[in-house]
Order: sequence, then structure tokens, then C-alpha cells
Amino acid sequence: MKHSNISIFVPHVGCPHLCAFCDQRTISGTQKAPTPQQVRDICEKALAEISSPGNTEIAFFGGSFTAIDRKYMVSLLEAAHDLVGDDGFAGIRLSTRPDYIDDDILSLLKEYGVTSIELGAQSLDDNVLAANERGHTAQDIVDASQLIKSYGFELGLQLMVGLYKTTEDTEFCNMRKVIELAPSTVRIYPVVILKGTVLADLLASGEYVPMSMDSVIRISSVMLESFENSGIRVIKCGLHASEFVERDMVGGFYHPAFREMCESEIFKNKFISLLEESGITLNDKSSKELTAVFGVSPKCISKAYGHKKSNASFFKENGVNIKIKENRELHGYMCELKEVSMCT
Repeated sequence: MKHSNISIFVPHVGCPHLCAFCDQRTISGTQKAPTPQQVRDICEKALAEISSPGNTEIAFFGGSFTAIDRKYMVSLLEAAHDLVGDDGFAGIRLSTRPDYIDDDILSLLKEYGVTSIELGAQSLDDNVLAANERGHTAQDIVDASQLIKSYGFELGLQLMVGLYKTTEDTEFCNMRKVIELAPSTVRIYPVVILKGTVLADLLASGEYVPMSMDSVIRISSVMLESFENSGIRVIKCGLHASEFVERDMVGGFYHPAFREMCESEIFKNKFISLLEESGITLNDKSSKELTAVFGVSPKCISKAYGHKKSNASFFKENGVNIKIKENRELHGYMCELKEVSMCT
């Protein structure tokens, strides 16, 4: 059964740094921090409405949860913890900064039924972290990740693709470092530049020249497939659809179907490789138009055709009509070339 969250946003109230990319109030879509009673009301309402609370976590997102005032943090945890356990929710998930994790805080979180901790890593490159005013180092991410796992929490890491001063090589190095840390989950967030942030100023001055959208999709698609192949679930790829983001963004890589676009890229590249292995060169003007039949998992047929049929259009422009058939023996991003024939 699919995992779900009851998301409660605690925007920006505890974060000791205003990172170059951050306007957390815009990202979370709210400006007021919840009271313990509001947390209880949200959770009780959800508990009465959902059919599988045992597969659902209460999730505190939107800020640096372990950096907020300790008394306030405990009051939120107490309100949520009362609804965790038998006939209640599976546990509590939260997101925080890697430099606000230590033995004392992890012992406290354990006491209140926290099950999953996500770290806003964003990058594992010290130069990129410094340029984006993160206020911590890559080693802080490594140390916090290892400590969280040692306490038995599920570890999640959040990455931002396309930050100021990053490169494609940096992003792929980040990917390899994350795989070495072996978190249970990852979120891939392409950078969205919001008005009122340092990144917006750098963009306006010309100091920050973002990557192209094609580059960010290519990088994110490689990450997506590599993480999944390494047993790391990618629970988010792209920022969630939000009227606040669409209203306040001045640049970056937001698209409500970003994950679908990345998955389309994965299948496009796999199809190209399979055709090349069969000796077929795309857009070979000396050959007649071809039809290629590919097999994929039943769950991936629309992804294989591409976002808005983008893959079908790409191959058509390059002399190949593609047809996608389901193969129940395939899973994930696996695919096969079933047959190739001349168009009649």
C-alpha cells in the first residue's frame, strides 16, 4: 500500500540562516506557524478520514524543525505523538538542517515517536554550500546522516539541482556521494529562483547564469534512475505545484510535471541505446522510415511515450515510429526492443 504523509508546515521559524535561494514562506504557501492545537486538529481530522493511518506519517515540513525553540518543538511533537501508535499513524517525519542534529536531539525525537528524518543537504560540495549561504559544510551532512542512521531513524536527503556556482560535474559528484550515504529516500528539487532572495539579485545582476532547462532535466533524470537502481526511493522530483511558487518565481526550473519530464528523458535515452545496439542510427537519411516496438512495464507506457508524447515526436522526427507494448516481466525503468520493421 502506498505511503502517505499528513503534511504540516512550520515555515522558517527556526532556521538560523537565510540561504541564498530561500523564501520558505513562499515555498510552504503559508506564513503562520501552527499551534499545538492546530496540529492536533489537523491530525484528528485526517485520522477520521483516511483508510490506512498505519501507512501514514505526520510530517513536519517547511523549516528547520530541530532548530526551532525547544519548548515549541516539544509542544508540536506532543500534539502529534498522541495520535501515533495502535489505531493511529505510523510515526512522525520531519525535515531539518544537518548542523542541528546531535545525540541529544535524536534521543528527544526518539522519545516522541519520530520515525523519519530528512536533511536539507541541497549540495555536498563545500564551494556550492558557501556560495549559497547554507552555513554548514558537506562534512556536517555526512556526520548527521550517519548519526541519524545509527539511531535507527529512516534517513532522507533533499538535493537542489542547479544552485549558484554548481556545474554538471558537481551535480553528478553529489549524486555519487548520496549513494554512498545510502539514505532510504531522496527528494530532487530543481532550483526555483524566488523574488526577494539573494539568488534573484544575483540573477538580475547577471552574476548567476542558471543552467538550461534541458541540462537540469538531463541531470535530474540520471539522478532519478541511479538512485532508484541503488535502492533509494525518490519520493519527490520537482517542486510541488503551487500558486505561490508560480506567482513569485523569477527564474529557475519549475514545472508541475517535472518528474514526468525526467522519466520521459530516461526512456528516450534507453530507446536510443537499444536502437544503436541494433545498428540503427537516428535520422539516417539513407534508410527508409522504421517502426520500432519497445516493451516496458505496464505502469510505464505513458512515461515511455513521453510527456505530452514528446518521445513519440522526437523519434518520429528522426525517422522512427515507436510503439510501446506492456511486458509484465519488466519493472521500473527497464525496457526492451521487441522488433524493428520498415514502414509500409
